[in-house]
Amino acid sequence: MANTTTAEELYKTGSYLEKNPLWHTEESLWKAEQVMRLLGRQKIVPRTICEVGCGAGEVLKQLQQRLPDDRDLLGCDISPQAIELCGSRANEKLHFLLGDVTKISDKFFDLILVLDVIEHLEDYFSFLRNIKERALYKIFQIPLDLSAQTVLRVSPLIRDRQRYGHIHYFNKETALRLLIDLGYQIIDYFYTAVALDLPSTNFKNLVMRLPRKLAYSINMDMAVRLLGGYRLLILTR
Repeated sequence: MANTTTAEELYKTGSYLEKNPLWHTEESLWKAEQVMRLLGRQKIVPRTICEVGCGAGEVLKQLQQRLPDDRDLLGCDISPQAIELCGSRANEKLHFLLGDVTKISDKFFDLILVLDVIEHLEDYFSFLRNIKERALYKIFQIPLDLSAQTVLRVSPLIRDRQRYGHIHYFNKETALRLLIDLGYQIIDYFYTAVALDLPSTNFKNLVMRLPRKLAYSINMDMAVRLLGGYRLLILTR
């Protein structure tokens, strides 16, 4: 009988850090800016924030620098290696804990952040049910891995599965419907384009930038469905 492993082992054993030594800190400023943009559109200034799957903690650090000084921020992650990376970013108002937030804290937050997380979880339904009543607002960022070009080529989906641990794949419609079906109230959302906004040395990404920009300027939804390269940032209650 073949040995089986759980999705969590990738993050608990150090394998994820080995494959992603920066733990995506190169995206952290960009992610924080997108979160601030979404909060600003709805004039929301949370006093308490928890990020689930905080990684190296840099997103929370960037948010702290953009919010009033009296905000309380907590980052949680199941990876010991990630929490170790968070150590240099912790301070009096920014704390980090190892483990599942629904098991290590009973605190209610103004805002929970779940940025590029649910695609990694074996049972994201239970996770979403468990955090639903833990905060007034929830912000999700979900990679839209399903597009015409990724389905036809297949290799991008397998690559993201092997390197980044994506075990579920979404498009805009399935991402929104998932949250609605679980009782979340969608307040606002928009596409985010890390493939366009951040520098890249990947030749294929560079080649795809112009067609993605042109297609997006004509029809946003169609561009995302055809060419991919986008994520969806969603504010819920």
